[in-house]
Amino acid sequence: MKILVTGKNGQVGYELARRLAPLGEMLATDRQQLDMSRPETIRAFLELHKPDAIVNAAAYTAVDKAEEEEALATAVNGHSVGELAEWARQSKALLVHYSTDYVFDGKSSEPYLESHATKPINAYGRSKLVGEVALAEIDPHYLCLRTSWVYATRGQNFFLTMLRLAKEREELAIVGDQFGVPNFAPSLAGATAKLVGLAQDRIKEERCKSGIYHLSGQGSCSWFEFANQIFALARPTMTLALERTKAISMEQHPTPAERPKYSVLSNLALQEDWGLQLPTWQAMLGEAIKTLQS
Repeated sequence: MKILVTGKNGQVGYELARRLAPLGEMLATDRQQLDMSRPETIRAFLELHKPDAIVNAAAYTAVDKAEEEEALATAVNGHSVGELAEWARQSKALLVHYSTDYVFDGKSSEPYLESHATKPINAYGRSKLVGEVALAEIDPHYLCLRTSWVYATRGQNFFLTMLRLAKEREELAIVGDQFGVPNFAPSLAGATAKLVGLAQDRIKEERCKSGIYHLSGQGSCSWFEFANQIFALARPTMTLALERTKAISMEQHPTPAERPKYSVLSNLALQEDWGLQLPTWQAMLGEAIKTLQS
């Protein structure tokens, strides 16, 4: 099996390139090799390399900046996904794509199911929804994996930012009324690799069920709770200047892009249809801290 991974330098893409390698021949690309902001170039690239499976981890993820660059975000997160889907359908290739909890408006009080109505409240969420709609309309063999609050031990993310600030400051104010599920990139990549293997077997047996699935850890928390758990696990081995944390509201921390207040994703469908379940967010965080220490 020949596998194409896009976005190899991203948090998830970097891990995917390592975890998918045992499944077959690996082609991992960055923006220079495959520019997802130019959808018109994608088909020629795919015709040249002819992958059996495409795992699209390339994305425009700058949520606030997307308010000013919605056309660019939509090209990357939406129109390019449509190009991948068209080629995958015609070539009978598997397409795995990542979407986001931000396709929801955050007004629910219980975990979102895949069937809940989408209503994005920012440009980033709208751009990702364009990709979801393209997949559903074109309908290749596909798995659209919605996830949330992704972090890793490399790149730029909340996890690393909190650790850096905790070494520099005695007090931190952190949003306490926005709720979701933090997900460690290596955990997402490991589950994706299992899904790709299972899906390829089911495609051969003509019983692969395409659609949207929530790929997310168990439990939920606020950013404030997540941050305090980071600090608690880091203190035994790291020197932190931090002495106090305080919870603030989203209104006290305004951002250019509005965020959903509640975007916890139910992962029951993934368990029922594929027999896969991510660990709790606390367990994944423990692994992240161990990775930093190793």
